[in-house]
Amino acid sequence: MCGVVGVFGVQRAERLVAEMLFAIQHRGQESCGIASRNSRGNISSHKAMGLVKNVLIDDVLDRNSGDVSIGHVRYPTAGSSDIANSQPHAIDLAEGPHMAICSNGDIINYGEIRSWLEREAGFTFKSENDAELIGRLIAYHHVVKHDSIEDAILKTQQELKGAFSTLVILRDQLFAFRDPHGIRPLVMGNLDFDGTGLPQSEGTVFASEGCAFGIIGAKWVREVQPGEILRLQRGQPVQTVHLNPLQMRHCVFELIYFSRPDSETFGERVYEVRQRIGACLAKKDDDLVVDDDLVVLPVPDSSNFVALGYAAAKGARFTMGLLRNHYVGRTFIKPNQKSRDEGVRQKFNPLPGFFPGKRVVLIDDSIVRGTSLRKIVRMLKTAGAREVHVRIGSPRVIGSCYYGIDTPTKSELIANRMTIPESADYLNADSLKYMEIEDFNGVLASRPDFCFACFDLDYIYPPENYGIKTNVPTERE
Repeated sequence: MCGVVGVFGVQRAERLVAEMLFAIQHRGQESCGIASRNSRGNISSHKAMGLVKNVLIDDVLDRNSGDVSIGHVRYPTAGSSDIANSQPHAIDLAEGPHMAICSNGDIINYGEIRSWLEREAGFTFKSENDAELIGRLIAYHHVVKHDSIEDAILKTQQELKGAFSTLVILRDQLFAFRDPHGIRPLVMGNLDFDGTGLPQSEGTVFASEGCAFGIIGAKWVREVQPGEILRLQRGQPVQTVHLNPLQMRHCVFELIYFSRPDSETFGERVYEVRQRIGACLAKKDDDLVVDDDLVVLPVPDSSNFVALGYAAAKGARFTMGLLRNHYVGRTFIKPNQKSRDEGVRQKFNPLPGFFPGKRVVLIDDSIVRGTSLRKIVRMLKTAGAREVHVRIGSPRVIGSCYYGIDTPTKSELIANRMTIPESADYLNADSLKYMEIEDFNGVLASRPDFCFACFDLDYIYPPENYGIKTNVPTERE
């Protein structure tokens, strides 16, 4: 999971990009970067390991100033954790047009396409990152095969398999496009300089989530549609140059966990979806008696609104009994188990003197390996909780994600190693209940538009076609 932002036709656009990246820092905390085009048409870029506020400092922004700018925050799902795999990527003139590109998602036929480009065009790759692959494939069609840039992006879009929400700076243009299934979000906003509310190119902004718009005063316009290619040019309105959608398969985990609650993602207000999840969990909990000793407690922060919805529907007391240290990032997106475990120890602390004798309903968004939640349950019982009943705002995770989330192998998933009673014992929980896939019929406006593959193994592409980036690729059709 990563986050992208872009600004077109605004002086010192890099400043707005940096602010928007800060607003979506939750989508990636390993590295970040920026690329800008100045008035002379030159593209400069900077990227480094670390958080936005530490990397994109004033001196860096001054050196990368321009009226068109894109940026990226990275959480590694494929490729090593190093600066070479950070984004945006600059594609130099020796192998194609001078462009900068950033993308959110994972390409499952990466190895196949990369091998073909190395063999067919002699391209040299500097990273193992999807965005570089997308950029070099565009360059192949545009420079080697002499297609128009619009047709080059269209052919690239059609040849890729997987998830991609992508921004490209090329010459005096900015392009925004998504995969035909719309797996990852991408939204468009406008700074509305002329007061008309119409999406003119000047002052148009893009982001993985609409929560990035408020910090710069931009207005939400709409989603970039699945399979859409947008072109932005000086003095022209935003133009859809191609629109080739397939069956929508939005990632439901965006609504369950990744997106900020103040975002509107895939046409749903995230906080409302989470409250409905909580209410659904409460309806499944008739056997849990509400009394003065029962408290509803979220694992902050992604589960806060789920717990609020549960408590309201159950008529139970909601409390923030776990205090979160906000200087510790999201533990799910840390690159290894050791750092996740350290993050849990550093991140949460129970309210002193609050838990003795309490019956706790502990709400979390999901269970992946179970190791982090086990530590939290133990923490609550050590603090004096008499009972801890765990309620999960998603179905059981039984499959890996190949579209931009670092879900571990099936053998590491607790749902594949243990039954629900066995999982409850492992967690030291007094009971354990999950959402079921069919429960989302009453939670989402259109459940068939969402991908639940990590819960039901109904993948968009046949799993036997999925490759690992270090594997020897197959021949390209």
